[in-house]
Amino acid sequence: MKSLIERNGATATIAPSMREIPLDDNPAVFKFVEELVAGRIDIVVFMTGVGATALLAAVETRYSREDFLAALARTVVVVRGPKPTAVLRGWDVRIAHRAPEPNTWREVYQLLESTGPLAGRRIAIQEYGQPSVELYNAIESRQGTVVPVPVYQWALPHDLAPLRSAIHGTIAGDFDLMLFTSAQQLNHVLAVAEEDGLREKWLEAANRTSVIASIGPTASENLRAQGVRVDVEPTRSTMGALVKEAVAAAGPLLAGRAERTR
Repeated sequence: MKSLIERNGATATIAPSMREIPLDDNPAVFKFVEELVAGRIDIVVFMTGVGATALLAAVETRYSREDFLAALARTVVVVRGPKPTAVLRGWDVRIAHRAPEPNTWREVYQLLESTGPLAGRRIAIQEYGQPSVELYNAIESRQGTVVPVPVYQWALPHDLAPLRSAIHGTIAGDFDLMLFTSAQQLNHVLAVAEEDGLREKWLEAANRTSVIASIGPTASENLRAQGVRVDVEPTRSTMGALVKEAVAAAGPLLAGRAERTR
């Protein structure tokens, strides 16, 4: 990210807000594999590439790769976007359906509906840090059964100093542009700001002084729900598009605000 930002002519401040925690002792994964091998899973949805890789690593602690992949081959495999697609192709797994961009839960749900009635079908969903509650509710509203497969979750970084520094820098008006690359990032920013008694000050300053850019619809929904204005959402939900389009838009947006305040 730092390199991408600098190549686009801006100065980067990197403030890590998330740490990935593998779920090493994960009975849900092994229960899922038991049901998959027994033929009790109709559809398997892979939401992320990292999660798919972690899932296979967990599975291989108890089962052979060959048996797991053979069981997958007997189901309908759905992927959310390009990263899980690349991972599954590396496994030589046949992908039946791939959700179109912007790869939110809505596209996944519409794709699942297009495969036929969901009533009575058991749909396993590889979670990506937190449950996709909206997707689960939509499936269950059609009498489908969701089998959550949690693989990893998010925690705060061990070292919170860079994040705290960025929170204070936002309040001081140091940043022209802020980039959010996942919905969970804002949750952690607000949690640390709340702990320091700065949540409202951070929100006010972020909306007043910075251009806010979001990687895509899921992150944007969370930003808006928690009171953060979204100024830029790239045409494609990739890091390169986010940085390029946000940096290009920041100057005119800031100039327009300055003009309005005169």
